[in-house]
Amino acid sequence: MKVLQFTIPVPHDKTVIVQKDELPHFYPHLHRHQEIQLTWIQQGEGTLVAENNMYAFRSGDIYWLGVNLPHVFKSDPSYFSPSSQKKVQTLNIFFNIKGQLDSFFELPEIKNLKTFLQNQQTGFKVPPQHTAEVSAKMLEIQESSGVDQLIHFIELLKQLSSLQRLEPLSSCSQPAAYSEHEGIRIGTIYNYIMQMYDKPITLEDVAKQAHMTPQAFCRYFKKHTLHTFVSFLNEVRINEACKKLSDGNYDSIATVAYNCGFNSITNFNRVFKSVTRKSPSEYVDSYFKSVAVAE
Repeated sequence: MKVLQFTIPVPHDKTVIVQKDELPHFYPHLHRHQEIQLTWIQQGEGTLVAENNMYAFRSGDIYWLGVNLPHVFKSDPSYFSPSSQKKVQTLNIFFNIKGQLDSFFELPEIKNLKTFLQNQQTGFKVPPQHTAEVSAKMLEIQESSGVDQLIHFIELLKQLSSLQRLEPLSSCSQPAAYSEHEGIRIGTIYNYIMQMYDKPITLEDVAKQAHMTPQAFCRYFKKHTLHTFVSFLNEVRINEACKKLSDGNYDSIATVAYNCGFNSITNFNRVFKSVTRKSPSEYVDSYFKSVAVAE
């Protein structure tokens, strides 16, 4: 099975695929597919890697993933513990605008929706203040069939197309054209860094995972991710720090810093602000204010 290129099974009598998943953890490998994917995280937390960027996700989040956008929902390490009783639960909607829906999106009345789809190849996260209405429409699609399901699907697209100031998940205007071999190698590198982020990791350690010299690895990694090794590692660590800070269950910011692989609070504060454009305390204040507004 190819790690990157997936084919979503499409029933002969369906143009919109609704898939409910309940698993011990998310599928752990970087992959992509021709179908647009809308995923509602009903239960679970971890890190979403979309092309060359990463985002902390938690229960209630909804993500739109464009055509052939490489991605992986990586469950938190605790989900892989042999004693873990945790599980993830998602509701997913898949559709291919170049498949059976192709002629539908050529209708002049659907022009605005088609333009919206073409402009969202890099994906987005549904803003928190709109997740309730979007998830409600996704449930209507799940619970209906035939013409009713298609009508609810069109209503969902209309609803999503009205959202303002959507931030792209990927900074690339077009998804990267990875080969299967490159996809496996990049996925292995991502998995290693995301599992070892809280420990000292050297360039030599990661280069060994890719079976490269450090110099060759630096060129390869920058070409395929637009990140240096250090910048990617810092983003992983800051992403994990953001999850811990937003959970609110920590002794001190210094403890969070050390638990995320930083060896000094000064360096943590500097890197945190360079990645998030906020200090750790400003981030916490901003997060809980946004939660209060969404509620």
